[in-house]
Amino acid sequence: QVHVVESGGGLVQAGGSLRLSCAASGSIFSISAMGWYRQAPGKQRELVAQIIRDGYTNYADSVKGRFTISRDNAKNTGYLQMNSLKPEDTAVYYCKVANMGDWYWGQGTQVTVSS
Repeated sequence: QVHVVESGGGLVQAGGSLRLSCAASGSIFSISAMGWYRQAPGKQRELVAQIIRDGYTNYADSVKGRFTISRDNAKNTGYLQMNSLKPEDTAVYYCKVANMGDWYWGQGTQVTVSS
């Protein structure tokens, strides 16, 4: 079993920055991919950014140029640097981790951007 914990969310003014962390622990063999998703009230969960083991990344169009995903393979930890935040970025942010062909979700961290 793999346990995933997100942290770093909070309340920030528009234009500000936050850095989210995603720590995976447990029966980890090799994390092949890590993704950040978000879900705003009344909306479906959407992919924000994803990184695979060789470093390839992809981003939602709405966050390109503002968010940066990264990972520390040695620590089984991923990060999402969020800059120039907008009120529409307000959501619960979830981390999803792929390990040995299975995906594991964290419980999420709230990000609120005030105007």
